[in-house]
Amino acid sequence: MPQQILVIHGGDAFDTYGEYLRNLELKTAYLDRMKVGGWKTWLQRNLGEVVDVYNPTMPNAANARYAEWKIWFEKILKLMNNDVILIGHSLGGIFLTKYLSENQVDKRIRATFLVAAPFVVLEDCELSDFILPRDLELLRKQGGNIFLYHSKDDVVVPYSNVESYQQALPEATIRSFSDRGHFNDDRFVEIEDDIRSVSESVSI
Repeated sequence: MPQQILVIHGGDAFDTYGEYLRNLELKTAYLDRMKVGGWKTWLQRNLGEVVDVYNPTMPNAANARYAEWKIWFEKILKLMNNDVILIGHSLGGIFLTKYLSENQVDKRIRATFLVAAPFVVLEDCELSDFILPRDLELLRKQGGNIFLYHSKDDVVVPYSNVESYQQALPEATIRSFSDRGHFNDDRFVEIEDDIRSVSESVSI
C-alpha cells in the first residue's frame, strides 16, 4: 500500500473583510506562481510510485477561516490510511498545529512536517482565527515525528516563529536555512530526505 502524504498549503487570513480587500489592492500578482508545480508537486514525481501525495485545495485560501478549513480537513482525513504523513506550509503549518493540538485524531500519524509555519498566541493580529492553544501536548503525543523547517531570510514569517515552536516542541527536529525565503522553490530536497528517513518501513 503506498505511503500517503497529505499537504496543506498556505494562504492568508484577515480579521475583517475590509483588511482583505485592502490586501488585494496592494498585492502583486506573479505569473510564475500561477503555474502548476513547485516542491509539493515535485515530491510526487521524485518519491515514485510507492508514495501518494495529496495536495487539496483548502476553502478560500485568500481569506482563510479556521472553521472552514477544519470541516474540509476532517472530510479528507477520513479518507487517509493509518501512518499518514502530514505536511503544512505557512498557514497550513499553523492550521495543522492548531488542529492536532485541539482534536484527537483517530488515524495514526507517522510524521508531521511544518514548513515556515507562523506561531501565533496573541489575539490582536490578522491570524487570530488560527490562534494556537498554549499547550501543544496533544500534537506532541499524536503528531508522530515532528520536523520544523524555517529560513532566516523569510520575510513572510520571521525566523523567531520557529524559535517559539522549538520551545513548545523541544523534541522536534529543526532544519534551519539562511537562503530559502518562504520555501516557494521548485525543489525541496531536505524534506524529501526526511520523508525517506521516517518511511523506511515502506521501502521508499
